[in-house]
Parts: sequence; structure tokens; C-alpha cells
Amino acid sequence: SKRIKRRVNFPTISLTLIQLSIYTTPPLFPRYILSSLIFIRIVQSSSLEKQKKMAGEKGFIGSIDQGTTSTRFIIYDHDARAVASHQVEFTQFYPEAGWVEHDPMEILESVKVCITKALDKATADGHNVDGGLKAIGLTDQRETTVVWSKSTGLPLHKAIVWMDARTSSICRRLEKELSGGRSHFVESCGLPISTYFSAMKLLWLMENVDAVKDAIKKGDAIFGTIDTWIIWNMTGGVNGGLHVTDVTNASRTMLMNLKTLNWDEDTLKTLAIPAEILPKIVSNSEVIGEICKGWPIPGIKIAGCLGDQHAAMLGQACKKGEAKSTYGTGAFILLNTGEVPIKSGHGLLTTLSYKLGPQAKTNYALEGSIAIAGAAVQWLRDSLGIIKSASEIEDLAAMVESTGGVYFVPAFNGLFAPWWREDARGVCIGITRFTNKSHIARAVLESMCFQVKDVLDSMNKDAGEKGSLNNEKGEFLLRVDGGATANNLLMQIQADLMGTPVVRPVDIETTALGAAYAAGLAVGFWKEEDIFESGEKSKNSKVFRPAMEEATRKKKVESWCKAVERTFDLADLSL
Repeated sequence: SKRIKRRVNFPTISLTLIQLSIYTTPPLFPRYILSSLIFIRIVQSSSLEKQKKMAGEKGFIGSIDQGTTSTRFIIYDHDARAVASHQVEFTQFYPEAGWVEHDPMEILESVKVCITKALDKATADGHNVDGGLKAIGLTDQRETTVVWSKSTGLPLHKAIVWMDARTSSICRRLEKELSGGRSHFVESCGLPISTYFSAMKLLWLMENVDAVKDAIKKGDAIFGTIDTWIIWNMTGGVNGGLHVTDVTNASRTMLMNLKTLNWDEDTLKTLAIPAEILPKIVSNSEVIGEICKGWPIPGIKIAGCLGDQHAAMLGQACKKGEAKSTYGTGAFILLNTGEVPIKSGHGLLTTLSYKLGPQAKTNYALEGSIAIAGAAVQWLRDSLGIIKSASEIEDLAAMVESTGGVYFVPAFNGLFAPWWREDARGVCIGITRFTNKSHIARAVLESMCFQVKDVLDSMNKDAGEKGSLNNEKGEFLLRVDGGATANNLLMQIQADLMGTPVVRPVDIETTALGAAYAAGLAVGFWKEEDIFESGEKSKNSKVFRPAMEEATRKKKVESWCKAVERTFDLADLSL
């Protein structure tokens, strides 16, 4: 068989047979060959059966990680180790300046391909995933908005991505019309009026797309974030697909009441959004439904669902008072504040950490969202051609000891927390004749770290005694994850600019792991103590400790703030 061939050491067998041919008389030689091959076959088969049995006893959990630029499917064993994965990038559409769209159908296809390829890889490596897959979890890019037809299953417009800024005029209009201005809905949903959130994108579709208007009138339109779109299709689509979302994704729409965890009736009325197009809200860890025929794993339970940043919180096992920063297309810093939502006075968002079951207590969080982090590196690669691959930026930036006075603020579509300036646009200042591409590359890395520091400083001010940032030893440790954290220089710059240690786990893809944890908890594959009390996660973590002098740090932060101020009121430059 194919699996046995991959594991038998044929050079060793050949050598053994040669030796047998030397020392064995010709009449007995074929018998020895046959006996040897049968023996090898028996041992190999026995070993494989043992592996299959062990895998079957403990099983596996799958995780769909649907991100902004790519989709992945990762299969985890009972020790939370990834045994197989596959990743597919998909198309980014930029129809106008500040607009970003995805094709929902292409996203679905990417999910199918990733599941199929990951299963093939796991099977080829001898893992009995066909019989041992217990459930799957799902995590997704948040706020990205889709409206589709119940009758045809087809999207009525491309998905409007979370970083899309086309709704700025709607936001300004509402700020003027509503009594509370930009903060009108903060009391109910914890979020300011911003282009960032799904409700504004939904309003734009309702006002500007005839297909959406007509479908709503006919009762044929349904709305969802990417998790809703995927689950609806995976559980049947037009043939009875489940129209659901989870509390964390719902918390990013501006439409869910943070305390009741239901759609807020007053908000829906104010925005004239019909309740019937909205999905049912469920917890992060419960059996939602089974995957239908036509997908690679029919009959398997979907048992966990979280927005990507909340999944990373769970993957990092962040309890009350603990914070994490995920570095991806953007950067997202969350602090678990426990069972009480804390209202921010310093530009942060009040949101959920997670709710691990229908009857489980809700953990809330303060969040600072940074629109452009890894995307700035992609910009250097794709738009400027300064680097050929994202990984090259570390070596390029390491060629200089500093930025040479260059500061880069990647406000491509405005600034999120803690500034919240939709009129901001990117700037690169401090350029002299001395400046070269290494200085710019280093400034791009520093920009990511400065933005994270801005958010953490705000968290310190907001949390106070209610949500201390210290761990048991009295030292704040920022947990980090995401693809960009593989960059050691980036992590050291982060520690230097913060003045506190940065902890990077062995498995930096904690977003997918968090979704797997949620699903595993729902089906009894793991217990909460396996996630939150296990000391295994921290054993091999790498800690980056600050080496920068305080006076240097203070001067650099002051210069960064000057650079940020230069980005304000620049939105009209493109006209």
C-alpha cells in the first residue's frame, strides 16, 4: 500500500537481501526473500494499526481559519499539536481608493480546498482522520459583511471587507443626525460609529445596491459576517442551511447589546435594519450543526465559532487581566477584563473575550484595533517592490541600527484605536539624502510596534484596578501571535518600545488553535483545565526583553506622536 511504501526503508531491505544472497545457497534464496518481506509487512501493518488505534481513541479536531488574505484548515491532535494544514490565498479587490472587497464564492471554494488538502496530508502521514475527526471549529475575519439570497444562495454583492472605508459619508451623516454623535451606540454595543463595523457596511449595501434593496423587500435577503456565510453553506445552504453567528462576531456589528447578548431593538429601529435578515446568536462553544453532503467532511459537527481576535485570546489562554496582540494584516490587542464590560475613556473598544458555552459566563475585553500592520509589509513588497517576499524585511531592516530619523505611519484608510481618525492618511517623514530602503523597512516595523504601544498605554489607563495588566509575579507580559511574530527583530523592537517583555509561544497560529479549543470543549474532547491550567504552553515560549534605555524610548515615542499628528485631515488629497 502507499502508506506502507512510505515507511519501509527500502535501501535497508535491499542491503539485507544482498547479504542474504551472499550467505544463502541459491535454492533457499527465494524463500528467505519471501519470509523477509512477509515479516516486514506484518511488522509494518501492526505498527500502522497501532497508530490508527491510538488516533481513533483520542481523535482530532479541525479548525477553519478564514482570514483577510488567506484561508487555512488545520488538524490538531489531543495534545493540541497541528498534524496537518493547508493554506490558500484568495483575491483582494480594490474597486476604488479606500474600498476593499472579497468574492464570497471564492472564499467558500478556498475553504473546500483547504479541508481536502489538509485531510490528504494527514492521511498520507498515517493519521486516521477519516474515523477520528470529532468536530471542527471556525474562526474568521470580523466585520466583513455579506448579504445574499435565501432562494439562490448567491451573494447580492461582493463582501465588503472590515478595513473598507466607503461608509465614511454614512458615518458622518449619522454623527450629525443622532443625539449622541459618534458615541451614540457605545452604551449598548461598546463601539463608536465607524467605517470599521458591519452595520455601516450593511447600510451602504441597503442604500446603494438595487439587488439588496429588492431582496429585502421580497424577504429573500439575509445578512451575515463571514462566519455566518460559511456555516450557512456548510450546513445546507438553500436546502436548510443554519443562519447563525456567534457572540464575538455579533459584538462587532454595532447591532448586539453587550449585556443581553441579543440584537438591540433600539439600534435596529434607529438604523432601519430589519431584524428578520439577521442571524441567530449562539455562544462560542456549542454544537451548531452538522456539515452537509457536498463538502469534504459530511456529518462532522461544527462545534465552535469565534471572531479571529477572540479565538486568539482563547488560543493564548488569556484569563482576566491578561493581554495578547495578534499581528496579521492588521494588529489587534485585547485585554480580558473578566465578567464585567469596562467602558473606555481612551479610544478603546468594549467587546467580548469569549463565552464558552450557552450557560457559561461571559468574559469581556478591551480592544485596540490597528488597521495596517502586516499589510504595510505587503505594501512594501507588492506596491513599491522594495522586497520580494515578506520575510525579507527582517534582514533588510537589520542592516541599519536605527531608522535614521524616519517615521512611517500607515494610515492608508484612516487610523483606528486609540486615535479614530477617518481623515488620516499615510505619511513617511524625516527623510533625508541619507535615507535608504533599510531605514524605510525598519520604520515600517517600528510603526507596527508604536501602534501596539499606543493601545497598551490606553489599556493601562482604562483598566486600572478593575482589570490589572500584571500577572502573578507583578510583571506585565504581552502575549503575541500571528505570522509576523516569526520576525525576531520586530519582536525585539516591540519589547524595546514598550519597556516590558514580549512572550511568543511555540505555535504562533493561536487563532486557529482557539477555534479548535472551542470546538473541542463543546464535544468533550478537552476540558477547560486542559487549556487554562496546563503549563506546557509556556515551557518553550521565547521571551524578548527590552534593551533600550528609557530616555531613548521616551524621545522616540514623542517623535512618533508628532508623525501621527501629521496624518490628520489628509483624506481630501486624493481628489
